[in-house]
Amino acid sequence: MLSTIHILNYLLPIFYLVTFYVYYFDFTHDKSSFHNAKRIFLFVTLFVHLSYLLIRTAEFNHPPITNKFEIFTVLAFTIAFSYFLLELLTDVRGTGLFVIFFSLIFQIISSLFIQDLLEVKEVLRNRMLGLHVVSALLGYSGFTIAAVYGVLFMLLYKDIKLSKYGLIFKRLPSLETLEKLNFYSMIIGFILLTFAMIVGFVWLPSAFPNFSYLDPKLIFTSIVWIVFGIGILLKLIANWYGKKVIIFSLVGFVFAMISVVIQNIFAKTFHSFY
Repeated sequence: MLSTIHILNYLLPIFYLVTFYVYYFDFTHDKSSFHNAKRIFLFVTLFVHLSYLLIRTAEFNHPPITNKFEIFTVLAFTIAFSYFLLELLTDVRGTGLFVIFFSLIFQIISSLFIQDLLEVKEVLRNRMLGLHVVSALLGYSGFTIAAVYGVLFMLLYKDIKLSKYGLIFKRLPSLETLEKLNFYSMIIGFILLTFAMIVGFVWLPSAFPNFSYLDPKLIFTSIVWIVFGIGILLKLIANWYGKKVIIFSLVGFVFAMISVVIQNIFAKTFHSFY
């Protein structure tokens, strides 16, 4: 089983690299033969990655969340999986390389530095904690993809304003479509982060004797949830559209990333396991 885990660990960057190249080739050449094939490549990569995560969990008897490099491989999967869901929901396939690039980078780093940990804190073996962390990562992956579409929106908006009709203009979807993808990604992220918070608030108090609702991670995560919730409400109720929605999502993403850095580097929290 260990040999299978090690083989898959080093195969995964190759799978992501091939998938990224297929999406890149289709974006730059617009070949009809690649239009449907690239989704198959992504599906196979996700299937292999999920198999790796499940085998690793079974072999070491803990979810892959015990160190940053295990979390990186989960993050690579959640970003690619969130994009895959979005592509299925919208059938917009021309932006995958911009998202899969992040999965490729996270997986390369993970594969290079990940370790086989047989002895970990007992709480890290709990499946509820794994569910809590993975759903939170899925939520942040949704916000990351929203930010990617936000940046693409701004690039295309700038090219149109400057009357530059190059590759970006020819290959990217319309501004309206990019805005929809941005908003759908925010909703996916918000729903999954909400689920993670519900699991956390219900289960964590019984699992950690030093649990506190004033924990920095809970406070910052709640603020991120509120910020994106406000953005979604402004879109639905106040009828915000265009650059307003995009800029709000980008500001929300920057705040989310800053909060993650503060939580993990500067703040003392019962969430710190390693």
